[in-house]
Amino acid sequence: MDDRERHAAGMKIRREVLGSAHVDQAEAVKTSFSEPFQDFITRYAWGEIWARPGLPRQTRSLITLAMMVALNRGDEFRMHVRAALNNKVSREEIQETLLQTAIYCGLPAANAAFHIAQEVFAEMDAAK
Repeated sequence: MDDRERHAAGMKIRREVLGSAHVDQAEAVKTSFSEPFQDFITRYAWGEIWARPGLPRQTRSLITLAMMVALNRGDEFRMHVRAALNNKVSREEIQETLLQTAIYCGLPAANAAFHIAQEVFAEMDAAK
């Protein structure tokens, strides 16, 4: 697979996982400065790693959530809560993942993640 094909595959997966509205927004604000980074993310995060057959998307989503808690990346965590729900991860599975992070990442990190997840759930419920 060449870079063009990897980018196309990555963009397809990125849209499926994050939603077209999110991807369209990221593309709309892309500048000549940020374009190489957006291309890199699309080709390698989405077109290479998320495209691999070794783990289902639900598992990848839960791993990603746990890593965002560990790294204290609230904005990315918020985005990936939505992505996990798009990937058919249940709220209960997200809850269990966050409980696991409380032990291995620390209570303050998990507490912040629980608050963010609840906000995302409320936003999504209100949008229904």
